[in-house]
Amino acid sequence: MATPFKAPPKVVFASDPAKSRGRLHAEAPSATRTEFQRDRDRIIHSDAFRRLKQKTQVFVAHEGDHFRTRLTHSLEVSQVARTVARVLGLEEDLAEVLALSHDIGHPPFGHAGETALNGLMAQYDGFDHNAQALRVLTKLERKYPRFDGLNLTWETLEGVIKHNGPLVTHDMPLAHLPAAFRDYEALQSLDLETFAGPEAQVAALADDIAYNNHDIEDGLRAGLFEIDELMDIPLTGDVFRQVMKDYPDLERHRLISEAVRRLIGVWTSDLIAEFGRRVAVEKPKSVEEVRGLSRPIAAFSPEIEEKQKPLRAFLFERMYRHIKVNRMMSQARRIVRELFGLFLAEPETLPSPWRERALDAAKDQVKRARVVCDYIAGMTDTYAIEEHRRLFNLERWV
Repeated sequence: MATPFKAPPKVVFASDPAKSRGRLHAEAPSATRTEFQRDRDRIIHSDAFRRLKQKTQVFVAHEGDHFRTRLTHSLEVSQVARTVARVLGLEEDLAEVLALSHDIGHPPFGHAGETALNGLMAQYDGFDHNAQALRVLTKLERKYPRFDGLNLTWETLEGVIKHNGPLVTHDMPLAHLPAAFRDYEALQSLDLETFAGPEAQVAALADDIAYNNHDIEDGLRAGLFEIDELMDIPLTGDVFRQVMKDYPDLERHRLISEAVRRLIGVWTSDLIAEFGRRVAVEKPKSVEEVRGLSRPIAAFSPEIEEKQKPLRAFLFERMYRHIKVNRMMSQARRIVRELFGLFLAEPETLPSPWRERALDAAKDQVKRARVVCDYIAGMTDTYAIEEHRRLFNLERWV
């Protein structure tokens, strides 16, 4: 009989909610939750988080009920991040809130929507989903009487925007970052030149684990490629063959689910092992030492990194460039471009309170463009499609 799992004690470099650097606006502590648990609950109750249910990465939301949305993806990332954080003795609640909030700045239609918005905003300081996440969390959510945004802890904000590494480098000074980062840095420094804490690093790799594997599952279920095409790819081929050997007559749906489950285990185990190897070398004594290292403390092993490359190349070519996906994304880009052009030229067509914000910026085209961008970036796929129909389908008048 297997030994029941017992979580290890917290490591010395885990983030401690009792030692948080605090919030931009001081608040009395909660009687029932730690500071990071409080952040998690604010994310879950936010409007932006709920809208993730109809935002997608590859397939537009109405394409099918079983494809991942950004909401279900975020829940899967949270599950992986919590598991890894628990095994490693990190702060599990912080890992969870960072996993749940990592996609909160994404616009509708996934990468196609972001590409379209970035092009449209090129002369107005551009669009970046990471910067948009900071805007959502510190400005655009308006639920509290004393401040805009969610007033999250320093550690959560740091983890959301720095999960992929330092933002300020020799090649990328602060002045070259999007305005959202520059503006917030003037209010509260997030140490943009350092790595994020270990929980944020784990959450970022949990994101990789989740999307690598759900793209395999969604691509197979959508018929964009077949299981046979995965057999010559490292990792995937080995795992699918082993499942077929263990269960020779397994139906296709169960075969895919079991293989994906095992693949998640391969990546997760590798992350845990490589984390342990790096800790043994670096020997950090505090979370600040983790931030100050010259490389991330959380990573996949070189072997797994090398084996991921052909899988990512395959998914890019066979899934993200599939004609069905290309046509959906072409439509998505047109929708975003046409909505942006109309709202910028005719801000009176915006709903309240966006209309008032745009009209207040009548003499400042950059501010007006940002209002329009914020409105479109907050849309779900389905809402953007319907808004476009309402404004451009003249047959609805007949």
